[in-house]
Amino acid sequence: MGTEKKRRAAAAASDPGTTPSGNAPASKINFTRRFPRFVIDVRLQVKMFQDGEFRSCWGRSTEMGQDGIGATLTGSLETGEIVTLEIPLPLTPYPIKVRAIVRYCQGLRYGFEFLTLNDAQRDTIHRVCDYLATKA
Repeated sequence: MGTEKKRRAAAAASDPGTTPSGNAPASKINFTRRFPRFVIDVRLQVKMFQDGEFRSCWGRSTEMGQDGIGATLTGSLETGEIVTLEIPLPLTPYPIKVRAIVRYCQGLRYGFEFLTLNDAQRDTIHRVCDYLATKA
């Protein structure tokens, strides 16, 4: 194995987000988060308006931060699409209902950015993120 290949392999081993070729995947290029993400596994519902009708699909969350959530879904969405998410969160008696925009799609995995959170929703999400941080 050449010196350059060894260097790339060592770099990839130390950074799980790096591909074996040593190149960063497209999802990591020029991408920084405003808030940390925390592991969360809850069943959520996504409601959207597609092809002239209201539709919904189910999914499982993978991670959440104060500004968004990642999930694996049963349906198909487009980047930039606006949806309503109903998310049952720990510490809350009822699911939180928020508007979100689809920021990325990788196969069945989607990333959502929360839009227009009111003060109560923002406070709830902040408390849940604090709780999830203690479980990590």
